Amino acid sequence: MFLKIEGIKKSFGYGENRVEVLKGLNLEIERGEFCVLLGPSGSGKSTLLNIIGGIDGADDGSITIEGERLEDMSEKRLSLYRRKHLGYIFQMYNLIPNLTVRENIEVGAYLSDQPLPVDDLLNILGLTEHQRKLPNQLSGGQQQRTAIGRAIVKNPDILLCDEPTGALDYHTSKEILKLIEKVNLKYGNTIIMVTHNDAIKDMADRVVKLKDGGIRSNILNKNKIPAAELEW
Repeated sequence: MFLKIEGIKKSFGYGENRVEVLKGLNLEIERGEFCVLLGPSGSGKSTLLNIIGGIDGADDGSITIEGERLEDMSEKRLSLYRRKHLGYIFQMYNLIPNLTVRENIEVGAYLSDQPLPVDDLLNILGLTEHQRKLPNQLSGGQQQRTAIGRAIVKNPDILLCDEPTGALDYHTSKEILKLIEKVNLKYGNTIIMVTHNDAIKDMADRVVKLKDGGIRSNILNKNKIPAAELEW
């Protein structure tokens, strides 16, 4: 098993204000799977994503990736693991404003021992003609493509996506989903995506629905449809 989540619990606050966000989650994800975490606001989706990514720690339970437990790692080892093996795509693009498209992507490449070719990636992302532009010269979709490029140029084992289309219009969202789909098929990265958009589940291999800090369903999608055919 590539990724194993066992008994993950997480609370925020103290005393009367303490809120249980994750209540003992168990989940297994295979290498190369496209997994969607679906659920309403407050269901614990982003918290779980942050724990998988080593950004936040669990109160109890364990995350095991290829046999290595995250909670057993030192802070230095965890930091190195995030740099070498994880890619992040957020709703807000978080690009470096004074760097060009190409330079923003190259920032990700510097963090990897085996980065993907930047020129090939620019071509796949449709950014070759925009590579010399700064972020404020780009549309929202172009900025998100650049953010995707920065994340995947590292050739990460796991690509974590937190509402990557949340700030985009319908057409641009479809284009971004098609790109993420292409990345998954071409490079075989395991993708875990948090979304409110119920339609996105139809392009995923695994659909995990969360509610009130627990997993309500964990379904393998045997009838995937291409991102281009999604409707909402």
